[in-house]
Amino acid sequence: MRSIVVVSLSLLAAPLSAQTGAVAGMGTVYNVAKGYVTKSAEVMDEANYSFKATPEVRSFGQIIGHIANANYMFCSMALGEKSPATTDFEKATGKAALVQGIKDSFAYCDKAYAISDAEGLKSVDLFGMKTNKIGVLSFNSAHDMEHYGNLVTYFRLKGLVPPSSQRGM
Repeated sequence: MRSIVVVSLSLLAAPLSAQTGAVAGMGTVYNVAKGYVTKSAEVMDEANYSFKATPEVRSFGQIIGHIANANYMFCSMALGEKSPATTDFEKATGKAALVQGIKDSFAYCDKAYAISDAEGLKSVDLFGMKTNKIGVLSFNSAHDMEHYGNLVTYFRLKGLVPPSSQRGM
């Protein structure tokens, strides 16, 4: 399944890369995801950070941590550098640490979404598949939105309104 997603996103990245401002265009979905995920982390009660929809899945806090970890992984790949993350955020406990972790991961990714189109066209290896840095950024945005969907479910199970459904978002 992962291979299908990577190939699909890579194919989508190719036409985007031919357009002026392709990396900047990737920033649109990224900024939406960043806003929704960050707001989710901020507004969820700390008591619900340990909530799991079922015993087999990640808790709300673990999803926030997973997104932070992935942001660092994907964005360091797009920047062509070693990830500066020193924490496994999926194992972090406490709302404050996770809110700061997600904010810091998005601040780091902001640099990746500011690379030039020429830099974005450089080849990289993503899970054993060749793509370009634009493909990696596309995958990151899709991954963030995929897990925001998980967070929406957790909000709804707790009788809360997720950020994307709140007025003024």
